[in-house]
Amino acid sequence: MGKFVIIGERIHCISPSIKKAMETMDPAPILARAKEQLDAGATYLHVNIGPAEKNGEELMKWAVTTIQSEFDNVPLCLDTANRKAIEAGISVYNRSKGKPIVNSADAGDRIENIDLAADNDAIVIALCSKAGVPADNDERMMYCQEMLERGMELGMDPTEDMWFDPLFLVIKGMQDKQMDVLEFIKQLSDMGFKSTGGLSNVSNMAPKELRPILDSTTVAMAMYCGLTSAIVNPCDRRLVETIKSADIIKNNALYADSFLDL
Repeated sequence: MGKFVIIGERIHCISPSIKKAMETMDPAPILARAKEQLDAGATYLHVNIGPAEKNGEELMKWAVTTIQSEFDNVPLCLDTANRKAIEAGISVYNRSKGKPIVNSADAGDRIENIDLAADNDAIVIALCSKAGVPADNDERMMYCQEMLERGMELGMDPTEDMWFDPLFLVIKGMQDKQMDVLEFIKQLSDMGFKSTGGLSNVSNMAPKELRPILDSTTVAMAMYCGLTSAIVNPCDRRLVETIKSADIIKNNALYADSFLDL
């Protein structure tokens, strides 16, 4: 299915410096985060403006044009609970380097984000959940099928424009669920579907020094099962080296002694 798609997660309003930059529309911190992630190997940049209830449309337009104009129309993944803000961002989006990604739909209250993506010729991340953590992979597949049917009814190409999210779970407290997630990724891959998700969730609440170890091990195992993308911190060198190495082993990229620098 091609090289693994790294979606850089670090332009997020949960970060104090990014939150302040968004509040004041100061481009410098946003562009600095964008550059470091692209330099580290990100393909897409994730832009999360939060609820953005007051000025969401203006803010998302500003963020999209600011980042794309500085970095040669880099493709973006747009994230906010404000649907009009996502549409506003797409209205000024340059898709010459890749379609916009809408993050995200689910089989519950956010299922209409599939409609939004279909109406705007965008990719949608389809979270295989409805409310909370699915009990098992049968439940995940049921939600996957519900979203798949909706997308197909709207004319979406399910193998290209719907990226299914298995819902990565925190290993600290949900250790017994990790293999279920990997097995579901394998099911999605066997069906010919692309997959992605917030892989950094796995190491959440673990000590800082353990996070790169847990994340890189998880991504290697998930890529073996067929994971095609993830929302991660591309500035985690160990993680990116693992992704690039797995792409070589899977024959998704041509080996060269300098492959870690490419």
